[in-house]
Amino acid sequence: MTTANLLRLILLAAIWGGSFLFMRISAPVLGPAVLIEFRVLFAALFLAIVGFVLKKRLDLRANWKHFFILGFFNSALPFLLFAFGARTLSASVLSVLNATAPMWGALVGAVWTRHAISLRTALGLLLGTAGVALLVGFDHVSSKPGAGLAVVAALAAALCYGIASQYARSAKSVEPFANAHGTMWTSSLIVLPVLPFFPMTGTPTVGIVGAVLALGVLCSGIAYILYFRLIEEVGTTSALTVTFLNPVFGILWGALFLGETIGWYTIAGSAITLVGTALVTGFVPRFGRAAAPAATQGR
Repeated sequence: MTTANLLRLILLAAIWGGSFLFMRISAPVLGPAVLIEFRVLFAALFLAIVGFVLKKRLDLRANWKHFFILGFFNSALPFLLFAFGARTLSASVLSVLNATAPMWGALVGAVWTRHAISLRTALGLLLGTAGVALLVGFDHVSSKPGAGLAVVAALAAALCYGIASQYARSAKSVEPFANAHGTMWTSSLIVLPVLPFFPMTGTPTVGIVGAVLALGVLCSGIAYILYFRLIEEVGTTSALTVTFLNPVFGILWGALFLGETIGWYTIAGSAITLVGTALVTGFVPRFGRAAAPAATQGR
């Protein structure tokens, strides 16, 4: 991995870690549905401009069913669930719960292919569960009303990414940029019917509007471009290192900008969860060695 690619990796982790900060700022006022509708719509418009400049073709007629399925499990539903959780949970907790996505992916894969779970995978699942329990159990947000439901929603969002990964492996091959662009448009349509059920609870400020724009353009649009560039340059295995870096920045941004507490349980719970994730996925970074592109996992 060159210095330029290492910097791209760190920048991507900082951006995706920041998505939980922006959701935490805007979700309590806008509600999950309004927030995510604007997020995916801004991302779709941004990627449309990029696609026009780069002359990237989006074949909706041939791929609309694929875009709807992938958009539902990879963007619309997990984004909504994380935004729902962001009304109660801290950015730190959300970022660590998001890091369980590869664990869910491995578990869904075992069920999907009807393969027995290995001892290493079982140990990783136990460690991951223990890490999440430690983090949530000692964090002060666990005492807030609705915290339990918010944790379940965030874990369900991570599960959605696991389902999306398994679907993408067996689905028709579509160019990565087209996947990102197409699923943002379909996600904006999927979220529309949910809007009446989660109305805004307050008047958005300039800061909240800025957070929504950052979620759409930066965390969904620009982040996808960086991610696909990394896959092209260093391969999927090395690019997926971002999964392990996201919580670092999620915790850092939460502490710096929201005054969230970094306790011993935050560090210990995060570390145990990430070790469990590595065991479950068999993750071993091989820098400089290319691999086949994998499914996208937006944040």
